[in-house]
Amino acid sequence: MRSFAILWFGQIVSLIGSAMTWFAFTIWAWEAAGKASALAVISFLAFLPSVLFSPLAGALVDRWNRKRVMLLSDLATALGTLAVFLIYTFGDLQLWHIYLVSVLAGFFTAFQYPAYAAAVTTMLSKEDYARAEGMLGAARALSGILAPIFGAALLGVVGLSGIMLIDLATFLFAFVTLMAIHVPQPKPTVTGLQSKGTLRQEIGFGFRYIRETQSLRALTALFMAAGVFLAIGATLMAPLVLGGTGNDESALAAVQSMGAVGGVVGAALLSLWGGTRRRIHNVLLGGMGACLLGIVWLGAGGAVVLWAAGAFFFAFFEPFVEGGNLAIWQAKVPADVQGRVFSARHLLVQVPYLLGILGSGYLAEGFSIRPVLIGAGMLGALTFALGYALQPVREAETLLPDVMEAA
Repeated sequence: MRSFAILWFGQIVSLIGSAMTWFAFTIWAWEAAGKASALAVISFLAFLPSVLFSPLAGALVDRWNRKRVMLLSDLATALGTLAVFLIYTFGDLQLWHIYLVSVLAGFFTAFQYPAYAAAVTTMLSKEDYARAEGMLGAARALSGILAPIFGAALLGVVGLSGIMLIDLATFLFAFVTLMAIHVPQPKPTVTGLQSKGTLRQEIGFGFRYIRETQSLRALTALFMAAGVFLAIGATLMAPLVLGGTGNDESALAAVQSMGAVGGVVGAALLSLWGGTRRRIHNVLLGGMGACLLGIVWLGAGGAVVLWAAGAFFFAFFEPFVEGGNLAIWQAKVPADVQGRVFSARHLLVQVPYLLGILGSGYLAEGFSIRPVLIGAGMLGALTFALGYALQPVREAETLLPDVMEAA
């Protein structure tokens, strides 16, 4: 836990810097284009390569040293920020530059996700998986509190270039903390040894594993369906606030910060409590709460205080949904194949999420933002509620043996 705590603290610092930069990019892109679709395209391009390359990344993560993968992906992401800084400082920054950096950042995120998720499995016991996800969720949420506040306060003082320099300094801090800890490699299992083959065969293994495991297949389908509606809620929050307040940066910062407060509260509660004994309740009830009290409330509200409340609940339930789901997968999938299995799941789940991101901006411009959010929230809640009607989802934890029990 000591090594994990060091890793966790380094990630908090790095996430704050990265979130400040993307907050500044959001303001810059909105002022440059003035369209919700421009912000949606940035999010889409950041997610696209992380989805498309995730199966390849997962196969390589299972082959390579996971700590080294994390170090190299962090370094490459920092180089992308450095490139934008140099263009902005010495050239003429265009919207397509932001698009390009979003693609590069997404590519290296494809390696970060399976490496970090699989590393937690080898660093901690399974009883701590949900708490670890709560801690990581708290790190993400804390960055969401501080980044908009710092970003809004510093943007007028140091400008976009100054914020990117701060981001680069936080990358360096995270790099040093990761260098200082030991990340164990997983011990070989029968499943892992049997899955060895060519790179192409190993890439396909993750998809076969999910297809042949009924409950994991059902959980993946649930998140594929719900992801479209969650993506709409996440993507349209910024244009909703900016469009409704006349591009008020402080209003957007207030709403995003309150959302992050909700994430911190939810993650802290999950870290201390550990969630319900059956993780699936965290997933399904948390998903319904995020959609009804988060996305629907955002669409129904017409003032900053109401948008802030919707953002709070949207983020509050996220650690329970993600933490509960990840804890199930970490307990049921052998550690030495998690890179491939988690990456395959990531691809399957994120493709619909990508479609939700890309379509949200155009839906909002065609029908207006508020009704789109209300509809997405209602349909998302219904999707999670249907999980209770499906036995492979509802009973996933009892139908699948734990990895240690299976051994």
